Amino acid sequence: MELFLIAHIAGRGVAIPAEQVGSVVDIGDVVAVPQAEAAIRGLTALRSRVVTVIDTGTALGLAPTPETARRAVITQVDGHDYAILVDSLEDVAPFERLPLSSGLALNHGWAAAASGLVDRDGEPMLVLDLTAVVPSSLPALVA
Repeated sequence: MELFLIAHIAGRGVAIPAEQVGSVVDIGDVVAVPQAEAAIRGLTALRSRVVTVIDTGTALGLAPTPETARRAVITQVDGHDYAILVDSLEDVAPFERLPLSSGLALNHGWAAAASGLVDRDGEPMLVLDLTAVVPSSLPALVA
């Protein structure tokens, strides 16, 4: 059994591995970065440091995350901090990770970001690999 943070992204329930979660926060103002990739909403100050804010919907090839979204999961990728925007957060709970079925058709960026499934009381939820949501084509905006 592994611990997962249950969240909602683009209206879909997902399970985020707890080892990828640094913290859960409400972010403040986001400053846009000129010429940044579309999935990068901008930068925000968080506890005396600057983090890159990821528009999760855009990163997954879906509709952009609403501008009013303020809940985020802080994760670290290659030594840099990122705020991954979510619609909502529920709780942390233990689940057994199941493999993705070979017949499961995932659209948009879900196929690249899903690393398994968990079954929450009969509701299958994708396990979301946060590193797959962070745009890799750009160096991190903040060192």
